[in-house]
Amino acid sequence: MTEQRAGIGRLTAAIVAAAATLPYLTIKTLWLTGDPVGVSDPTLMESGAMMGLNALTFAMEAAGLLLALAFTMRWGMRLPAWLVLLPLWTGTGLLSVLVVTTPLILLVGGLSVFRGGPIQMWVYLVVYGGFITLGIALMTAFALYARDRWRAVFTTSVALPFPSATRSFQEVVAWGALLVAAVVAGLRVVMAFDGGAPAVQDGLKALLALGGAVALVVLVRRRGNGPFWRPLVLVWLGSGSMFAWGLFSMVVRSTGGPLAYGGSGIADFTELFGMLTGLVMGMCGAFLLAERSGVGHVQPGQDTLEREDGERDREPADHGHR
Repeated sequence: MTEQRAGIGRLTAAIVAAAATLPYLTIKTLWLTGDPVGVSDPTLMESGAMMGLNALTFAMEAAGLLLALAFTMRWGMRLPAWLVLLPLWTGTGLLSVLVVTTPLILLVGGLSVFRGGPIQMWVYLVVYGGFITLGIALMTAFALYARDRWRAVFTTSVALPFPSATRSFQEVVAWGALLVAAVVAGLRVVMAFDGGAPAVQDGLKALLALGGAVALVVLVRRRGNGPFWRPLVLVWLGSGSMFAWGLFSMVVRSTGGPLAYGGSGIADFTELFGMLTGLVMGMCGAFLLAERSGVGHVQPGQDTLEREDGERDREPADHGHR
């Protein structure tokens, strides 16, 4: 039996996601090669800090492009789970915030939020338009990919019984993460009252942090009979946004440069503990998924996955979460 082909929905979403990365990659390539296109002050891109950050963000966008392409190919179903989940977890943590808050910021402040500074307005429009398109399309493609590869996530309930050697430890971690996430969310609410465009992002990040931490407790304690994937999505976005935005902020602050200007002690504290809490929540979720993957849930008539040689490699399409 051959590997499952990508459906039209997953294929379309992945192609749109791949196309959305091209304008950003083009601009970053020009900046890295010395062409200050869209920059009013060319000296801005000459500093080592900006060169490093441009290279980092180029690599992040290129990773999104590669994942989008993998979602269109049958070999993408054979990639190691961590190679798919880790960059997607980080990437969707970043993009989900931009997808929701950018339209709200533009609705309140208009295009004036992009005026001023060394970067021309059209660059912001191209970049953030690409981020929104990439975020929606990539998350859609990933959801369809995950449904095909790990069907048990979408067909079982939160209360599904399975043996767990680390459940007690997971509960301690989940409750501890909820406590710290509540503090991080509270600090973000305080920062949100300062006003301005970042306030919208801080408000959403606070909701994601608290919602994700509560959902993790629900998953670990197996409370409720609802679908497993619903609280899992909250944990995914909540932990991913805390980790990804915290890590990005720490990198920006540690490298210096113009993007590090304007930080405060409370903001740095919030980003640091948000990053650490998101990492702990992500690891706890990984333990949960790994132990849950030991339970088989093959549906009648379900296709199996096998490599092209078809020998000794048959495996259920939803065989666990590995």
